[in-house]
Amino acid sequence: MKGNNGALGLAAALSCMALTSWAEPAKQPDTADPVLGQPLYQENCASCHGAKLEGEPNWRSSTDDGTLPAPPHDETGHTWHHGDDLIFNYTKLGGQAALAQSGITNFNSGMPGFEEQLSDDKIWHIIAFIKSNWGARAQEMQSVRTEGEKLREN
Repeated sequence: MKGNNGALGLAAALSCMALTSWAEPAKQPDTADPVLGQPLYQENCASCHGAKLEGEPNWRSSTDDGTLPAPPHDETGHTWHHGDDLIFNYTKLGGQAALAQSGITNFNSGMPGFEEQLSDDKIWHIIAFIKSNWGARAQEMQSVRTEGEKLREN
């Protein structure tokens, strides 16, 4: 039976990741451009996360293989709940590798890594596009989480 156990596991895993140090915290560079990010998002992300950032149906419930469907990247999802460091690394390395880097091995992430397909700059453009679709409150909350990541690193 499918349930929310996968979503709860992901929430726990991401909470642990938020407390884990990366080599250097990532922060979206000023040169990240949402206009450049939109076509990159459509080409690389929309097939799973939706052309309108709506995510896959039932994204909080585990699939038969134990992964979670792709979550929305609009405000109904949880992307804005995480700082730039986590969002960037999860995208670049893929969910499984990013989690493993943090010592989390009991969560099966279906998120592929884009390190081979996209430069860091292109990943930042995509993240800028995603953020540009959030309202001011979600953008501010996400910015606070990014600042928290930086403080934990210092």
